[in-house]
Amino acid sequence: MNFDYPDSLFTELETLGFGALTSVIKEKCRQCFSSAHHGDFDKWQSVLDTLPLISPSIIDINRADILVGQSSDINEKQRIQFKEQLKQFHPWRKGPFNLFGINIDTEWRSDWKWDRLQSLITPLTGRKVLDIGCGSGYHCWRMRGEGAQFVLGIDPTMLFVMQFLLLQHYIQDKQVNVLPIGLDDIVGPKLNFDTVFSMGLLYHRRDPQVHLQELKQCLRDQGELVLETLVIDDQYGDELIPEGRYAQMRNVWSIPSVRTLESWMHKAQFKNIRCVDVSTTTIKEQRSTDWMTFQSLQDFLDPNDHSKTIEGYPAPQRAMIIAES
Repeated sequence: MNFDYPDSLFTELETLGFGALTSVIKEKCRQCFSSAHHGDFDKWQSVLDTLPLISPSIIDINRADILVGQSSDINEKQRIQFKEQLKQFHPWRKGPFNLFGINIDTEWRSDWKWDRLQSLITPLTGRKVLDIGCGSGYHCWRMRGEGAQFVLGIDPTMLFVMQFLLLQHYIQDKQVNVLPIGLDDIVGPKLNFDTVFSMGLLYHRRDPQVHLQELKQCLRDQGELVLETLVIDDQYGDELIPEGRYAQMRNVWSIPSVRTLESWMHKAQFKNIRCVDVSTTTIKEQRSTDWMTFQSLQDFLDPNDHSKTIEGYPAPQRAMIIAES
């Protein structure tokens, strides 16, 4: 498989304000696609190079399990081989996907999160969108399905980028791209995205105020931020700073109350800030599956009381905040 991103992508980055940073990003992406960058790269490349040469009879990115092809597009021998190839990209965390009749039941029911926010955000039709920490790109496809003109996902985890490229091999939509970079790689110039998504990132940032400023820098004036993060109820105070791990997650620096989070956003000079959803994460939304066989949320909660993490903190709940730059 050719890993060269389309020239149109980098042209688009120029128009979005990346300027001289465009060539830096292009070179970093080139370096990422090598065994020197990741020890499993040659294995992943071998799989992608031997994918079935078939054209999907149907593509539907506007449904819960993103659909690429159907069972009748491949024969039984191809299906068995293809499923084994897909397994080489374990663990599959964000989804679900349905590829030629093979259901990839990912750790997260990412469609549930999408269902919670879809009707609450400014319609994406014609908008240029940035999804930070996008994983396999599941939500990028859903954004495109909602009419976004251009979607850029960024995630430094190479496995997730390779999962995206597998989907892209069959969908072939040049207006959706996932790059193997993080937010730190695009800090600097004032960018002009219409909508920026930061979902599941804030609590991993040592300084949440800096993260909010970086998100604001990615948006055009009056652009929209969609921020999803862990929060605590007011009864637990303004902010939880875990000692050690939180639900077995490393690098959880701070979990604010909704009121505290809104205060942080006011300080970052966001406008029209509103919390549109608070939902407890359940073991039905995040769980181990045949496609993610490692431990998951159930293993990280108190076995006798699912209202607490295994460390004794309040169990995960997530808030959705929408604001304007």
